[in-house]
Amino acid sequence: MAAILAEQAVPATATLASREIPPQPPAPVVNPNPDFEISYTGNTGNDMGISTMGFRSAKYNPSEWNEANYAKYYQSFVDRDSSERVLHESRRTQKETQETTNKTQAEATKKLAESAKNIEFWKFELNREIQDVIDETDLLLAQKKRLENALRTTEVSLHIATDNLNCRQRRLGVDLVQDDVEISLLKEVEIINNVQDLLKNTINQCEKQVRLNRDAKQNLEMDWSDKKEALEIDTRSGALRNHHTNKQFHDGAAKFEEIQSTPESWAQFSHDNIARAEHERMASIQLRTLVDNVLEDTSRDMREQADHVYANFVNRIAEMEDAKAKLEENLTKVVKQIKDQEQNLEDLQQAIRDKEDPLKVAQTRLYNRTYRPGVELCRDAPQYHLVGEVNEINQSIDALRQRLNEAQNSLKDLQDNRMALEKEISYKKNSIFIDRDKCLTVRNRVPSSIKLMGYQ
Repeated sequence: MAAILAEQAVPATATLASREIPPQPPAPVVNPNPDFEISYTGNTGNDMGISTMGFRSAKYNPSEWNEANYAKYYQSFVDRDSSERVLHESRRTQKETQETTNKTQAEATKKLAESAKNIEFWKFELNREIQDVIDETDLLLAQKKRLENALRTTEVSLHIATDNLNCRQRRLGVDLVQDDVEISLLKEVEIINNVQDLLKNTINQCEKQVRLNRDAKQNLEMDWSDKKEALEIDTRSGALRNHHTNKQFHDGAAKFEEIQSTPESWAQFSHDNIARAEHERMASIQLRTLVDNVLEDTSRDMREQADHVYANFVNRIAEMEDAKAKLEENLTKVVKQIKDQEQNLEDLQQAIRDKEDPLKVAQTRLYNRTYRPGVELCRDAPQYHLVGEVNEINQSIDALRQRLNEAQNSLKDLQDNRMALEKEISYKKNSIFIDRDKCLTVRNRVPSSIKLMGYQ
C-alpha cells in the first residue's frame, strides 16, 4: 500500500502513443473514527460469524477497494506505458539498425564493387602485359629461327670453302702454291667459324631470354588467374542480396588472417610482376635488335669475303690461262726449234758422210804414193798438199762432229724443255679445271645475303 501511495505521489507522464492520460486516484473517504474501521452495527440476527465489531475484520473497506482498483489501473497504465516505450524503442532500434545495416551493406557492396573495379584494372593490365610478353616472345622466337637458319646456311658456305681448299690440294707441281685464292679461302673459313660461334652464342642468349620471358609470363598468368578468381568471388559477393538463398552462417568468418596482404602490398605485388615482365620485355627487344645487327654484320662479312674469294679466283684463273697461253706459245716455238734442230742434225750427219769420200780419195792417193819406188818416194808438193788435204778434211769432220754433238745436246735440251712445257701446260690445265670448273661451279651455290640473314 505504501508503494502504491508513493507511485501516486509522482504522477506518470503520458508517453503512450495514444497520449492516454494516467488514471486519477479515487476521492478519499472521510472516516469519523480513523482508529476503527467502518462496520455495520444494525440488527443482523443470530451471530453467524459475521464480523460486526468495531475492529478490523477480514473484509476491506470501500476506500481500500478503490485504492486497490486504482493500483491495478495505475499498474496497468505503467506496464502499458513501459511496454509502449519498449515498443517505441524497439521500432526505433529496428529502424536504426535496419538503416545502419542497409547503409553498411550498401557500403560493403560499394567497397566490393570498387575492389572488383581495382581487380578488373589490374587484371586488364596483367592481361595486356601478358599479351605483350607473348607477342615479344613470338618475335624473339622468330629471330631465334632466323639465327638457326643462318647457322645452317653457314654450314653450306663452310662446306664450299673447305671443298675448294681440298680440291685445290690436287693441284700439281709448282701450281700447288699458297696464292691469294688459298689465303682468301682460309680467311673465309676463319670468318665462317667465327660467325658460327657468334651465332651459337646469340642463339643461347635468345633461348635464355625466352625462358625468362616465359617465367615472367607464368608469374603474370598466375597473378591474372588469382585476380580472375578474386574478381569472380568479389563479383559474386557483391551481387549477393538478402533475398538470395545461397547464404548461410559462417562462424569465425569475421577475422583477419595473418597471411593476408595489405592494399599497398597487394597492388605492389602486381606492379612488381608487371615491372619485371616489362624489364624482360625490354631486354628481349634489345636482344632482337642485337640479333638484327649480328645477322646483318655476319651476312655482310661473309658475302664480302665470298665476293673477294670469287674475284681472286677470277684473277688467278686469268693468270693461269695467260701462263698457259705463254707456255703453249713457247711450246710451239720449241717444237719448231726441235724440228729445225733435227734437220740440222741430219744435215750435219750428211755433211760428215759427205767428207768420207774426199777423205778416202786423199788417203788412197797418199797410200798409193807410198808405193813409189826409190827416190821417187819424194816429199813433193802433191805430197804436202795431200797430207794437208787429209788433215783439213779430218779437221772439218771434227768440227762437224762437234757441231753434231752440240746439236744433239741442244735437241735433247729442247726435247726436255718440250716435255717440261707439256707437263707444265697439263698442270695449268689441271689447275684451271680445278679452279674454274670445280671451285667456281661450286661457289655459284654460295648462299645469298637473304639466306645468310636467316630469312630463308
